[in-house]
Amino acid sequence: MSASLTDFKGKVALITGASGGVGLRLAEKLAAGGAHVVLNGRSEANGAAAQERLREFTANAASTSFVIGDCADYEAAAKVTAEAARITGAIDIVASSGAQGAVRPMPFAQMQGHELVAAFNSRFFARVNPVHAALPYMRERGGAIVMVGTDAGRHATPGESVVGAFGAAVILMTKTLAKELARWRIRVNSISLTLTSDTPSWDRIFSEQTFQTALFGKARDRFPFGRPPTAEEVARVAAFLVSEKSCQVTGQTVSVNGGLSFGGW
Repeated sequence: MSASLTDFKGKVALITGASGGVGLRLAEKLAAGGAHVVLNGRSEANGAAAQERLREFTANAASTSFVIGDCADYEAAAKVTAEAARITGAIDIVASSGAQGAVRPMPFAQMQGHELVAAFNSRFFARVNPVHAALPYMRERGGAIVMVGTDAGRHATPGESVVGAFGAAVILMTKTLAKELARWRIRVNSISLTLTSDTPSWDRIFSEQTFQTALFGKARDRFPFGRPPTAEEVARVAAFLVSEKSCQVTGQTVSVNGGLSFGGW
């Protein structure tokens, strides 16, 4: 069993978009730390594979569950959180990750009207819906929330107008929700990512030649440390933000970008 960052014994964690990438790496850490981890994704097959993988990190197979649902749809997100609470009796941690964008990054002028809506909704609401739906189950015990966003919300490049808008929205919601939810002892933080290896997004970007491939191909060659962050490295930061080691940290957005950019707001 892998060593855990901290002790999550007795905690219940709902991780959306947890079939791979950052979500799954975070699930491994929380499971190893003793949490009951409820995985969420849109594929039964991928969910079963993720749940099987978690058995390497916990001695108790019953301490992991999978609930299918597309959290970009609020009704589905509400069903996911309700089922997670039914299975475990509570929710202490929500990690809002994953969520494949319905539209790839592209120049704004080339986008169709319906693509503007689909591009934003598929990214933004998939992050926010499960957070809102989980609040009734978190108020009594308090807890921690982490949303996974994008550094395009701070440093958008051409072709990332809608992606940047989603990222900026997550950053501002993190600040505001931290203030609103403090009354229930719920902390809210987020992580802003850049190009991250060992993720489904990485595989999609470099599996074919598109505008997005050229855009991120340039970024891939510019990391000061010689390579982009991995999903594992991002998950370490996420695990810290939902742990008791960060009990006085809330309303913050941490960029895990390998030094590709600096500054922020």
